[in-house]
Amino acid sequence: MKPRVYIDGQAGTTGLQIRERLGARDDITLLEIDEARRKDPAAREELLRAADVAILCLPDDAAREAVALAADSSVRFLDASTAHRVAEGWTYGLAELEPGQRAAIRAAKHVANPGCYPTGVVLLLRPLVDAGLVRADTPIAVHALSGYSGGGRQMIERWEDPATGLASLPFEAPYALDREHKHVPEMTRYARLAHKPQFVPAVGPFRCGMRIEIPLHAALLPAGTNAARLHAALLERYAGEPFVAVRPFDASAPSDERAFDPQAMNGTNRIELAVLPNPLGHVLLLATLDNLGKGAAGAAVQNLNLMLGLDEAHGLTA
Repeated sequence: MKPRVYIDGQAGTTGLQIRERLGARDDITLLEIDEARRKDPAAREELLRAADVAILCLPDDAAREAVALAADSSVRFLDASTAHRVAEGWTYGLAELEPGQRAAIRAAKHVANPGCYPTGVVLLLRPLVDAGLVRADTPIAVHALSGYSGGGRQMIERWEDPATGLASLPFEAPYALDREHKHVPEMTRYARLAHKPQFVPAVGPFRCGMRIEIPLHAALLPAGTNAARLHAALLERYAGEPFVAVRPFDASAPSDERAFDPQAMNGTNRIELAVLPNPLGHVLLLATLDNLGKGAAGAAVQNLNLMLGLDEAHGLTA
């Protein structure tokens, strides 16, 4: 029998994207819920228990409830919400995190899909912390720019409402400045940071795309560490990775205004990393990705493939 997959919450932004990526595949059976019973706990429980893998595209509390509904069954869960990303008993679904992570995902019953912002932050910092090129106790600041689809249906509707004028906003709009963003614990744990980073997210007047910038002050880098060494560490860690690309190192950073377009990776499951030197010895780490691709739905399909023992790149665009 083909593996049975149920997307709980497929009407949401991420769920729709996952459904689109899986819809044409003939190697799995997608279980569908009747639209009229989409919020019926009994109907959802029936499909959860019938599935080999259930992908949860739900608010955090609803994701926890879904797991509880079928906790005593054989279904494996892939949770795209924030609910379980730092929870005990859940495997972090970032295949490129470290050697052995793919095997852990393949074997896990509970996999937490990474967040879009943490995907870039962790892939930039983790190899450098592991190599001792960035100290774990270094004060880290992160500036990130995302398309408005990252905020889900409500944000999409608000930004695309002609009455708000947000779609033609000529600048980015920072947000969550008055609270701890829900992605900060995830960044801290998986980048192996001793302190929570200062995280400054912003939304831009475009639907999809993401750019993440992490400035490293020269005074905070270990002696002998420079941009070239940081770049070499990233290049070594991600050699052969199908979805992680490291830009060639150039001692003079590109000055082209379009060089780091946050929409450049849209439609792919690819993330591109860059290390940019500064004459004063400072370094800028930079990542670009599709917040709904490698940052959400694409990563979920990659994890699903691993959980089902398939080629992880099946159905994805690098």
